[in-house]
Amino acid sequence: MKKLLMVSPFVILLCFTFGCQDKEAMAELKEFRAQAEVEEQNKELIRNLFKEWNNRNIDILNELYAPNAKFYHPSAGTTPISFEKAIEMIKMNWQAFPDLTLTIEDLIADGGKVVVRFIGRGTHQGDLGSISATGIKCEAGAIEICRIEDGKIGEVWEISDTLGLMIQLGMELRPKE
Repeated sequence: MKKLLMVSPFVILLCFTFGCQDKEAMAELKEFRAQAEVEEQNKELIRNLFKEWNNRNIDILNELYAPNAKFYHPSAGTTPISFEKAIEMIKMNWQAFPDLTLTIEDLIADGGKVVVRFIGRGTHQGDLGSISATGIKCEAGAIEICRIEDGKIGEVWEISDTLGLMIQLGMELRPKE
């Protein structure tokens, strides 16, 4: 009987230790699942954005972006572009490339950010700034990092192959004289 009593505290301590670890592991698993669910929802938001963009549904963009959304694009400078200016640029692209479609190549989520690598393909059938329509079929890649806040896109950082697109359109890059 004495042996049983002496072992009992050890067994109880062991059970308590493993029981706590199971609770900790379950809490960690629950947190991991919650984060994975949020990340999947964020990726679905970006998939929906690209689907609606390809369908030229400009009205849905108001629902997908936060009202104060900011857009960063190196060729536009370091100051963010407003949502309104971004909509103007989208419309300009649609006018210049009426058949333009964006195809998602990679989609990665980490917490509140989603990284999307995509390719835009279209035929240059309208003016693109000062470049008159050429009829040339083009494609250019881009990568965006989107910050999601409250289920909406709050910020976008985009790097795109604008130089490659200009070269496809027949533009030349020469050093200044």
